[in-house]
Amino acid sequence: MKLSGVPEPKIQYAPKQYVCRRTAQKPILDGRIDKPFWANAAWTGDFVDIEGDLRPRPSKRTRVKMLWDEQFFYIGAELEEDEIWATLTERDSVIFHDNDFEVFIDPDGDSHHYYELEVNALNTVWDLLLIKPYRDGGPPVNGWDIQGLKTAVHIDGELNKPGAENRKWSVECALPWSSLRECAPEGRAPVPGEFWRVNFSRVQWKVEIRDGKYSKVLDPDTGRPLPEDNWVWSPMGLINMHYPELWGYVLFAEAEAPDSFDLPPDEMIKWKLRTLYYRQRNYYKEHGVYAKNIHEIADNETWETETLPQIEITRSLFQISLPSADGNSLICIREDGKLWKE
Repeated sequence: MKLSGVPEPKIQYAPKQYVCRRTAQKPILDGRIDKPFWANAAWTGDFVDIEGDLRPRPSKRTRVKMLWDEQFFYIGAELEEDEIWATLTERDSVIFHDNDFEVFIDPDGDSHHYYELEVNALNTVWDLLLIKPYRDGGPPVNGWDIQGLKTAVHIDGELNKPGAENRKWSVECALPWSSLRECAPEGRAPVPGEFWRVNFSRVQWKVEIRDGKYSKVLDPDTGRPLPEDNWVWSPMGLINMHYPELWGYVLFAEAEAPDSFDLPPDEMIKWKLRTLYYRQRNYYKEHGVYAKNIHEIADNETWETETLPQIEITRSLFQISLPSADGNSLICIREDGKLWKE
C-alpha cells in the first residue's frame, strides 16, 4: 500500500499525566460522579481545544476521573452544558454526529491496535477497534464490541427540551480488562506501576432552536452544519484524535500512590523517532522516495554521533532506529507508524 504524507502536529511534546488509583469499592453505575465511589479520585485538568494553545479555551468545562480494580477500568466524566440533546439510539451509530464523550485507549503505546468508545446523552454507545490509525491505512473494526462494557448517563437538567434549566450531563464507564487485554502487553490487565496511553474527547456542535427543537446551525453558503468543536484532555496540535503518540499517560497505581510520576527516558526517544516518521513520510510524498540520510529529514536537529538515528529503506518501506536510554536495546519505527523495542 502506498502511504501518503502526514500532517505534523504543531505542539510541544507534553502529554498529560494521571495517576489512576486502585479502588476496593464496587460502584452502582448511574452516571453520577458526586457519590462516595469517586470521592478519592482526582479530577483531570479541564479539557482544552484539540489544537491546544492555537485555539481559544473551551466555553464549557469538561473533566474526568479514573479508577481501576481487578475487573474494570472505571471512567467518570462531567460535561457542563446548558443545551443537552441527543438523537442517536442505535448502538454503533456514528455517535459524534451528536454531542458526545469519547474514550481512546492504546494499551502498549505502539500506536497500533487501540480502542475507541463514544457515548451520547442517550447512553447510546459506539465501540470499535482500530488496527492502525487512518493515516497509516488502518481499517476500523466496527463489528468489534467491548464485551461486558457498562455505561450510564445522568442528566442534570432535561434532555431534548430547549429552555430547560440545564447544568451538565455526566457519564460513567466500566471497561472490563477481559476485553481490553486483547491489545495489551502480554495479553493481560495492567499491574501497579504500568501506564497505558489514554485520551478523552468531547464533540460539541453549535445548535439553535428551530420548531421547538435543538438543531445544528447551518452554514448559509453550504447548507451543511458548521464545524464542530473538539475539546480534549491531552491536546493534539491538529484536528485529529488518531495520533495515539500524543495521548496522555495513565499510570495504574495502588490507592496510596504519589500524585505524580516520572516517565521513562525511552518515551522521549520514541517521540524523536515519531517526528522522523512524520518527516520521512512527507519526504516521500514530495520526492517519491524515502530519504537515505538522516540530515535530509532532520536538518534542523543536532544529533550526537553516538545517538545518530539509523535509517534502512527499500523502494516502499523504511525503518528508523535509535538506542534505548540504557543502551541495551533498539527502539524502532517503520513506515506505517508501528513502534517497537528490540
